[in-house]
Amino acid sequence: MNDMDLNARPKAAQILRTLAHLAISSQFLFCKGTLLVHAQMKPDVVTYHNDLARTGQNLNETVLAPANVNANSFGKLFTYSVDGYFYTQPLYVAGVSIPGKGVHNVVYIATQHDSVYGFDADSNQGDNTAPLWQVSFINPAAGITTMPQSDLGLNDFTQAEIGITGTPVIDPLTGTLFVVAKTKETIGGSTRYYQRLHALDIRTGKEKFDGPVEIRASLPGTGPGTDGFGHIAFDPFYEFQRPGLLLQNGEVYVGFASAGDIGPYHGWIIGYDAHTLQLTRAFNDTPNGYEGGIWMSGAAPAADAEGNIYCMTGNGMFNAHIGGLDFGDSFLKLTPAGGGLIVADYFTPYDQAVLDATDGDLGSGAPLLLPDSAGSDAHPNLLIGCGKEGIIYLLDPDQMGHYRATDNSQIVQSVNLAAGTSSMPAYFNNWIYYLAINDVLKAFSISNGRMSSVPVSQSHDQFGFPGATPSISANGSNDAVVWVIQADAFATRGPAVLRAYNATNLDERLFSSSDAGTRDRLGPAQKFAVPTIVNGKVYVGAGFELSVFGNLGAPIVTTQPLGQKAYRGADVTFNVAASGTPPYSYRWQFGGNDLVDATNAWLTLTNVSLEASGVYRAVVSNSDGTAFSAEAELVVAPPPLPPRLVINPQLEVSVQGETGQTYSIEYTSDLDRDYSYWVILTTLTLTNSTQAFLDPDGTNQLKRFYRAVVEPF
Repeated sequence: MNDMDLNARPKAAQILRTLAHLAISSQFLFCKGTLLVHAQMKPDVVTYHNDLARTGQNLNETVLAPANVNANSFGKLFTYSVDGYFYTQPLYVAGVSIPGKGVHNVVYIATQHDSVYGFDADSNQGDNTAPLWQVSFINPAAGITTMPQSDLGLNDFTQAEIGITGTPVIDPLTGTLFVVAKTKETIGGSTRYYQRLHALDIRTGKEKFDGPVEIRASLPGTGPGTDGFGHIAFDPFYEFQRPGLLLQNGEVYVGFASAGDIGPYHGWIIGYDAHTLQLTRAFNDTPNGYEGGIWMSGAAPAADAEGNIYCMTGNGMFNAHIGGLDFGDSFLKLTPAGGGLIVADYFTPYDQAVLDATDGDLGSGAPLLLPDSAGSDAHPNLLIGCGKEGIIYLLDPDQMGHYRATDNSQIVQSVNLAAGTSSMPAYFNNWIYYLAINDVLKAFSISNGRMSSVPVSQSHDQFGFPGATPSISANGSNDAVVWVIQADAFATRGPAVLRAYNATNLDERLFSSSDAGTRDRLGPAQKFAVPTIVNGKVYVGAGFELSVFGNLGAPIVTTQPLGQKAYRGADVTFNVAASGTPPYSYRWQFGGNDLVDATNAWLTLTNVSLEASGVYRAVVSNSDGTAFSAEAELVVAPPPLPPRLVINPQLEVSVQGETGQTYSIEYTSDLDRDYSYWVILTTLTLTNSTQAFLDPDGTNQLKRFYRAVVEPF
């Protein structure tokens, strides 16, 4: 057994580490013991519409409420400029450690100009006027650009270029943002089009897992675009990555349709391993037919706890009812199996042929999985969706209904919304919220598996095309607000409008960004925009800008510093964030006394001693007043003995450490390339100074590295 010193590698709250390795046949398994403390959980928005059910609700909003969302006390705090239009929903991760820049709450956006940004989510003053990081996937000098829409024969000024369109997804466990970018590359007189899946470190924007990977797939099929030998290959020129990405059970799923119905195209969902970026599976919803795009007005596929995936498809061939494989204008339940996705169940409206012929497009909407509280004994699980026809379909995902030629009586219920949708609904407290095209915001109740046939509440503000996808903020079941972005001025380059309504009485409009003259004016409207509401702020995308809204006036602390436990010699960081009229100033105190040169929104203590134990707090001020954060206690203790891992010839791993100490055993596949990414294999509390375990998948790996991480004491 040889010891290898890795102290030169980057560290994260590290005090001691040891590494041992053993070579057995062609397998190399590395072990190391590390003293780390896992971070505390914080509120994040890491996927489209907040969760895998796509409810659009944030039930942990303790700052914003109907009482303080109005033009007098709420408005635009600041704006960031970006390099293009963006249709992606802003994503948010709290407490991100940015190398050399401290700890920040970070908001992430991606643009049609093929850029991804990480911005401070709470302030644009000082160093935060610039992005914390920005990456671009184009290089015009080298012939690499976004795809001009004119290459498809289209002319839409709001989308003159196609770059990044679908909302990314973030894996908070690995700190990875997954995003798909489209490029046109002219090199040596030859032009090709590419779509690539990128995996970016949320701290730096750097590529991870040997990314990016070019998106490729080929499946059996005889439909348009076939190679003439019974296969259809994914076409990066015609396929349009419109829906948000889905992260489920360690796989990233990417959906495709077309831009402007230009083809040949099909509806694709392609899956990749979220740890290696290897292709895992692919699905084509019209392999022997045409079209059937999966676009859903930018929404992401939904997923349930069993790993099933739900989507709605657009205009296209349908023949599944006669044994075919084509599913145009259908709700699909897809189950991962082998190297593909199988259609485990489906529902297709009886008038599918009419929808297809008249651009009735069921796939302009997206499915929402309802919670158990909405169901009944007969139908405990439910999902809903609505397309351009304006019929809300309430389905049982365990028996969706397939196709009936005469009517839709086989499903749970259908409700006439009276207007078509290019959006998806939101859910809160047994109410379902829709804002259709040329319609007002409406709420339908649902109880015991049945929706109300008419709205139980509605607003008076009519939205044109494309309507809007609502989002909800609430503190549990209280203080609920519905947020929507009115984007019907996009065709005339008019401004977007952020509106907020009392979620329990939609007739009560709380706020509009047009209420206070130019103070809250937004940039050019962009279709299908969805706001993100988290931690006392609302993030709104418009053409070439990201605007941040929050409470005005004296500071309100929205992110409290958290108490921490650390071992002597570790580095510790506290951070604070506030709303209120900017700019802000910050002071940190220890034991009630100001610390010298501690004037950032974060406080980093390096190489802490036992004497650093005590109470810390932040003081945030602006021209309207001062706010004190909650007190955060730091407890510093002597470190335990460094853990050590040993592998025997039978590939059994032994942990040597302190009896009674708890360790997380983690692994990675490549210590050099994936150093920041570790997967938790198991957690052990030592009952003896040495304890063994087996990695059930270890013998199937070419190489694998292990470490023991000390759990918080």
